[in-house]
Amino acid sequence: MTQQDAHQWAQEWIRAFNAHDLNAILDHYADELAFYSPLIPLLTCNESGCITSKDDLERYFRVGLSTYPDLHFTLQTVFVGIDTLVIQYTSVNARLASEVVQLNEQGKAQKVFCHYAMEK
Repeated sequence: MTQQDAHQWAQEWIRAFNAHDLNAILDHYADELAFYSPLIPLLTCNESGCITSKDDLERYFRVGLSTYPDLHFTLQTVFVGIDTLVIQYTSVNARLASEVVQLNEQGKAQKVFCHYAMEK
């Protein structure tokens, strides 16, 4: 993966969230996945903090978009690795966030680890 590829993926991902376009958001994710986020229990999706099906991921994003109707992400930095990228962005309530994303051969996120800066 090149820096340009990683940046393009991140920009399209941000654009989908900012448009609140659930189908475009989900298009970035593989059918078989592991998605970890501390917001999963907070949005009462499950207690484990891990989603392993695209249907559950859709429900999670649907709840998130309705909980945060003014959701808007601002891309800060994109880091590139081997079949991975890290997206650093400003999330809801101006909270700094980073997501480590492992892509499959089709360029879809198959493993995601979400991180959020703690409020001061």
